[in-house]
Amino acid sequence: MAKLRHFALYTGDPEATAAFYKKAFDMTEVGRTKSTFADGIFLSDGTLNLAVLRYKDPEAAAQYGSSSKFGMSHFGFWVEDIEGTRRRLRELGAEYIDTRDPQAAPMGFFEEKWKGPDETVIDITDTGWVGALPPSEK
Repeated sequence: MAKLRHFALYTGDPEATAAFYKKAFDMTEVGRTKSTFADGIFLSDGTLNLAVLRYKDPEAAAQYGSSSKFGMSHFGFWVEDIEGTRRRLRELGAEYIDTRDPQAAPMGFFEEKWKGPDETVIDITDTGWVGALPPSEK
């Protein structure tokens, strides 16, 4: 069975964006790239690889990533310390957007939405998503 293990973000400032995810979610820097089409920083939580990329030009972004109209919508972190995560997000300047109505969540999860660097929407939950591996299991 295939498992999601890589995710890429397109950003104007890989250093600042990577610092945000390292501080907010305890991600670790595991590598860097300087390719012909993008510069970037690779982060990991031990299960997923997150590429934080700055493409060299819009054509490269469209060819190797996605267009400005379609692409990444949002992604989420299953956290063990929801209050600590909220505090770190606020300290880092993330903007709280909304909390999902638990009555509207028939799949058995509950999440909050925050806006991080580059207007990227980040979900956080301490109850998880159906089929996702809990943070304490790897």
